[in-house]
Amino acid sequence: MTISDSPPLPLEQALGPARERAAAFLRALPSTARIVVFCHFDADGLATGALFGRGLARMGFSDVRVVHSDRGENAFSAGARQRLAALRPDALIVTDLGVDRAGVLPGVPTLYVDHHRPDGEPDDAASTVVLAYGWDPIPASAWLAYDLLSPLVQVDDLAWIAAVGTISDLGEKAPWDALPAIRKQWSGKWLREAVSLVNAARRGSAFDVGTPLRMLMEADGPRAIAEDDALGADRLRAYRAEVQAELAIARKQAPMFSADQPWALVPIDSGCQIHPLIAQQWRTRLPKFAVIAANRGYLPGVVAFSARTQRTDLVLPTLLRAPDVGADDEASYGRGHDQASGGHLPRAQFNRLMDALGFDARAQVG
Repeated sequence: MTISDSPPLPLEQALGPARERAAAFLRALPSTARIVVFCHFDADGLATGALFGRGLARMGFSDVRVVHSDRGENAFSAGARQRLAALRPDALIVTDLGVDRAGVLPGVPTLYVDHHRPDGEPDDAASTVVLAYGWDPIPASAWLAYDLLSPLVQVDDLAWIAAVGTISDLGEKAPWDALPAIRKQWSGKWLREAVSLVNAARRGSAFDVGTPLRMLMEADGPRAIAEDDALGADRLRAYRAEVQAELAIARKQAPMFSADQPWALVPIDSGCQIHPLIAQQWRTRLPKFAVIAANRGYLPGVVAFSARTQRTDLVLPTLLRAPDVGADDEASYGRGHDQASGGHLPRAQFNRLMDALGFDARAQVG
């Protein structure tokens, strides 16, 4: 798949063919096929996974399993492939995890539903790609999934799940025409609370992503995510309290700057996944820079980092991948959106990246 400078494709023009590709993929599967939905662990990814999980069951598929990616996992790595292959899927739906030329399980019919900048397209004839990168506007994955399912099955009562993913990725003013009505029906207050709590689970040190995924699969609305302790709302509130305490510490850390490139670095040390929030905070305070929040405490021996920028002339995945830091093709970094990227690197490789980006010895992680 070639990324060009061609004008963005209007969403209303792109959606029809995308629906046709998704429908053709699903209609080719027998109702008894084991379909594994492999989704990202953030609120958009979990919401997308839950939409497919619930929607496919309503379409009559009898064996649908929703599986989230693991902490620090590259969806196209050998470890992810082994975990998915063990489930013996007849078909895969891979969503909110990117699109990569290597594919996930070559030979297994796979539908990719995504909105990130791709790293090539699988040349496997069994693959079908629905990629919203380059659309105008670019939808969140949950919004995209909802629009793909809507012509195939009744999912109006699940619109709140799509809103959770969309608000998490794009905010309450996301350019989805259906969002104002969904917010009015389900209450903006409860949707905001659901977004906050679902994300708290993957940010907390326990990385209990199974709880919010199960809640999205079972709840009848966003208020249940926030208030139903029998479903796990109390656990989500505890994770959020832990994350807020860690953020209060990390927000006091001052950035350091590259000597010759438009990069700023904020080093932190936390068992919680707070580096994306810190990068986002500094993104608005340092509008002339691309900000990297680097967390050495999140994964043993690894630096987890998030990069964010307001500058539209910087394509972060390309810039992060440009230096040769000794990472292999499966390295989990330098993917995502043009202005929002990051990943995980062993400390020695991260130090090489920081050196290539113009930081001095203070940026090195021991």
